[in-house]
Amino acid sequence: MALNVNRNVADAFYRYKMPRLLAKVEGKGNGIKTVIVNMTEVAKALGRPPTYPTKFFGCELGAQTQFDIKNDRFIVNGAHEAGKLQQMLDIFIKKFVLCPGCDNPETVLTVHAKKQTISQSCKACGYNGQLDMRHKLTTFILKNPPELSPAAQGASLTEGKKAKRGKKSDGQSGEKGSDGSENELDATNEVDEDDWAVDVSAAAVKARMEDLTNGAKGLTISDDMEKTPKERIDLFYSFVKQRRDQGMLSKPGADKDIVSESERLDVKDKAPLILCELIFDSNILSQMKTYRSLLSRSTQGNPKAQKALLGGVECIIQLNQTALLPKVPHILKGLYDLDLVDEDVMIDWGTKPSRKYVSKELNADILAKAQAFITWLKEAEEESEDDSDDSDVEIEYDDRARPTTLIEQKNATPQLAKTAVKVKSDDNEEDLDIDAI
Repeated sequence: MALNVNRNVADAFYRYKMPRLLAKVEGKGNGIKTVIVNMTEVAKALGRPPTYPTKFFGCELGAQTQFDIKNDRFIVNGAHEAGKLQQMLDIFIKKFVLCPGCDNPETVLTVHAKKQTISQSCKACGYNGQLDMRHKLTTFILKNPPELSPAAQGASLTEGKKAKRGKKSDGQSGEKGSDGSENELDATNEVDEDDWAVDVSAAAVKARMEDLTNGAKGLTISDDMEKTPKERIDLFYSFVKQRRDQGMLSKPGADKDIVSESERLDVKDKAPLILCELIFDSNILSQMKTYRSLLSRSTQGNPKAQKALLGGVECIIQLNQTALLPKVPHILKGLYDLDLVDEDVMIDWGTKPSRKYVSKELNADILAKAQAFITWLKEAEEESEDDSDDSDVEIEYDDRARPTTLIEQKNATPQLAKTAVKVKSDDNEEDLDIDAI
């Protein structure tokens, strides 16, 4: 069954489709592996070499990968479910396929060998920017550019000690173009379990050294998730601060990168608090409009993130108390008008004093200034509820009282005259029959 390349799009007629990932587990014990049966078809739909997503799976899972181009087999060591790999493929698409500007997959990767960078250009909207170089897959892409034939790309962690010794004895130092038998592992039986263990450990050291050489600041997802929440928040702070200092926060696609980083570090609920510290000062009223897209992506549909945004605003007011405390109603109205904070969240915040972000006294002063706006929100909510109740009144029409034909209308005239035959007298309170008079 075909899936949308951008899984966030639910449109059944979305033009960019890809096959559902099919995985098959083979072997047992230490030799167990997962073969991605249709990786070539999936990669073709994404416009990327099949080695890229396979290597991405290896980086994310910390597993060895094998490319058998000759037999069209792409292998990840270990037993992995197809659903889990499909979710990881969505992350790969988000990072290395979709355009940061328009979210279309019509992008092309270009490797700049001298600068050791990778640029991404979009055929749909014209976007052209640099790829995030912190992921380990970028090292593999630099060594194996997209224009290079897949058969000539390095197998990456698939050569056993026997193959290495054979190359050394032949005096070959560089990697050759492969026909599926030199650089790739044609059959898993060619490397025994001992060789596999040595290769994995050596490859891990080699990969780590490459990261240090390229100045990689971040670790893999699994390494970062082992850190404490405070350490992950510090990583997110450094990530945003670097982009702010480079003037990239207001550029197209920057908001998407920042939200993706907050999701990767699992700090999305606290991300608005960090953003407030880095982008707001005494000019918060104008800065809210400037960074509306970034703040909206960070808080939309997330009440916890919206409360963190209000907490961050409290901290900014504390730093600029003289200038901003009188402007509290204007700040809250700005957050409300820009759809950054929902009505219910703001009312709940305004009715429950807290000293989570600032002192109890300052929080009381802020809520006192905000009381007029909170009251206005409550009244507006009550009025909307009343209007909705009025709109629920049902009116029933009885067609039996309405003549449908000319003959019925003519016959109905005397009957209509008799409807008022009984008149109540004011003097004797008796009913009078007009026909009896």
